[in-house]
Amino acid sequence: MSDTSGVPALRFGIAHDFRCPAGSPYTMADVYAQTMEQIALVDRLGLDLVWFSEHHFVDDGYLPNFVPVAGAAAAITSQIRISTDIALAPFAHPLRLAEDMAILDQLSGGRMELGLGLGYAPHEFAAFGMPRSHRVSYTEECAEILRLAWTGERFSFHGKRWDFDDVRVTPQPVQPTGPPLWMASTSPASVARAVRFDTHLLPQGPRRVVLDPWREQMRALGRDPDNYRVGIIRSCLVTDDPERDWPPLRAAERYRMRVYGGFADAAGLGGQEMFKDEERIPQRIIIGDVDHCVDELTRFVEVFGITDVVTWGAAPGLAPAALTPSIERFARDVVPAVKARVAAGRA
Repeated sequence: MSDTSGVPALRFGIAHDFRCPAGSPYTMADVYAQTMEQIALVDRLGLDLVWFSEHHFVDDGYLPNFVPVAGAAAAITSQIRISTDIALAPFAHPLRLAEDMAILDQLSGGRMELGLGLGYAPHEFAAFGMPRSHRVSYTEECAEILRLAWTGERFSFHGKRWDFDDVRVTPQPVQPTGPPLWMASTSPASVARAVRFDTHLLPQGPRRVVLDPWREQMRALGRDPDNYRVGIIRSCLVTDDPERDWPPLRAAERYRMRVYGGFADAAGLGGQEMFKDEERIPQRIIIGDVDHCVDELTRFVEVFGITDVVTWGAAPGLAPAALTPSIERFARDVVPAVKARVAAGRA
């Protein structure tokens, strides 16, 4: 499946997870208010994307449900596309998710997309009373049901986890086949899943595991991977004074990695070592002035064939407004230059 004809246009945006760690000099209400202000700003500045993430039962308030904030974002923007990296499919009722996405697509005028993933944090599965070993079947059945629900036709489904008879989901999304689907890719099995469900790709990990095999398998099926989107979070701090601006962000990012590392440790995934593999598609923050950021992002996009890049719009321990000046320069100065260079290279 391709949602565009030919090579997809390069897109850039911001990501948010709405966090307020203990001791922060701002409130959770500040996080939500400042995030919405930033989203409205980047829409006016012409950025292409806003992505929301999902985790549950985290002390800092990590966003547990993208649907309300996606609706709020849709109401205050007119151009930017809204998606997830990622929504945790095992915890979503697929019919409710199909309805939610259809309503959001109506509210936004057809600007919704949806990135799905398995989840991995054991505390989330325990809290929801779901065996972690069931996450694959829940995710795959969710994706299948979403596609059926967005046809506009009545359907029945009988799987390992879900059973529905003669249901029709309304309203229908604005986009004829529903919001474009993405799948997270972190292993050979998840690569095969993205191929099987014919989705766009959110790779995270070694290129030789999570990206190159996806392209090879797509070509083997007669699909051109260059007609699909490949997206990733790769932050960019645009600053003329890194010695001033990097230390507070570095502290916030270290906190972010400790939390994710704790999830990974509990899941037996190697903890923070999972973030240090030299073979991984790089996600380290790009820090520097406009020229440096343009050079690094252009090289990154071209080397890995990335079509969608988002930078974190906030970091835990820093209010979203603290990063807005960098986001403004990213949108006004960096993104247009990267798009122009990549276009010239393709010409």
